[in-house]
Amino acid sequence: MLAAATVEDDASGDYERYVNPQWVRLLDVLRMNVSYVRCLGADLETADGRRILDFNSGYCVHNIGHNHPRLVQALKDELDRAGPAMLQNHVATLAGEAARRLCELAGGRLTKAFFGSSGSEGVEAAIKFARAHTKRPGILYANDGFHGLTCGALSLMSNPFWRQGFEPLLPATEGVAFGDLAALERKLATGTFAAFILEPIQAEAGIVMPPPDYLARAQALCRRHRTLFVLDEVQTGLGRTGRFLAAHHYGVEPDMVVLAKAMSGGLVPSGAVLMTEAIFGSVYSSLRRALVHTSTYSENGLAMRACLTTLDILEDERLAQRAAASGERLRQALRQRLSDYEMIADIRGLGLLNAIEFKAPRSPRRWLAFQAFDKIHPAVFGQLLVMRLFQDHGILSQVCGNNFMVLKVAPPLGIEDGQIDRYVEAIAAVVELMHTSGTFWSEGLGLVRRVVASI
Repeated sequence: MLAAATVEDDASGDYERYVNPQWVRLLDVLRMNVSYVRCLGADLETADGRRILDFNSGYCVHNIGHNHPRLVQALKDELDRAGPAMLQNHVATLAGEAARRLCELAGGRLTKAFFGSSGSEGVEAAIKFARAHTKRPGILYANDGFHGLTCGALSLMSNPFWRQGFEPLLPATEGVAFGDLAALERKLATGTFAAFILEPIQAEAGIVMPPPDYLARAQALCRRHRTLFVLDEVQTGLGRTGRFLAAHHYGVEPDMVVLAKAMSGGLVPSGAVLMTEAIFGSVYSSLRRALVHTSTYSENGLAMRACLTTLDILEDERLAQRAAASGERLRQALRQRLSDYEMIADIRGLGLLNAIEFKAPRSPRRWLAFQAFDKIHPAVFGQLLVMRLFQDHGILSQVCGNNFMVLKVAPPLGIEDGQIDRYVEAIAAVVELMHTSGTFWSEGLGLVRRVVASI
């Protein structure tokens, strides 16, 4: 046991020395730097024997749960076949099968697929394909969205935190407020935008739901002004919201959809851009242009097998339907337990993509502490929540990346009722603590001291 611990310590030291020391420091400050030794479904086991319940799903990667046995076996079998995983000079039949399945499940006008390795890569492809198809330079996006951290994807994000130090980014990209149809129409009327790219539900902005009819009317405006309507469903797709795509809730038929994260079950990096026949033909228009846009790992055998098996699991276990039912049960329970507390602003979501939004307290004593934390850094309060859930209740969670006052609630889609009950009891206990005890707020001062000490 001692030898194993030593090896683990050495590996952690290598990560700190050679990969990202600031990440290690952050986990240390948050007291969340633990070693996980076994992860199955929504259960995470640490080296010191703790059982952690995952209510973050790797930012919506683990829709089918961690290390699903069927997926693990399918990947082992694929490796045992010793097939042409990365031959490149062949027809990747698994990619063809995966593309057909994805297009059939997405429906609408989507009949072709381009495969990549991540959501960011998919957004980059969507930018290129939109410009090629429309012959227009501009890309319009919804403010406060999150599309990835490569330069092209980052160009479609308004939050200065992510952009600082990397500008200038792509030219001819502009943002409009999510939900503001009048602003959207003014921009589209210029006739300069190739695409309007947005999330149907803005995940990192705080699980921001679209206003009624917004997506349908935005799509209609895009059609009128010959601008492509592109949905980034990297977090909302693959059953997360209770349907295969969040688009299916809103009756829209986008010109392109970007998928990734949960597409291959969390074990093999993979992503896809689904698109119309016309857009595809604008890029791959001749033999000469057969390889005009490609990616080395895009159609590799392991990723495609992972995608196909993930789709089988989603269907066989009815995970989208389970997400719809479990999500409704979860929100009802959260509203029943939390709604009377003064710092609860809203509980919202769709399927198992949910939010608990907090607001500043009215009590003078708590208000002063809250303001002090906010002046130090706006994320302090949210990270106190995350720390308390983790340390006191064994719940892994996280706040939204563009709104630190919103706790994201996104467990694997197969989450069981008992696990939902455990989460509700845990967050209720933390919320009760913040409203009735000084311990929650004094711990915030401890967090601040650890941050200062680590600088």
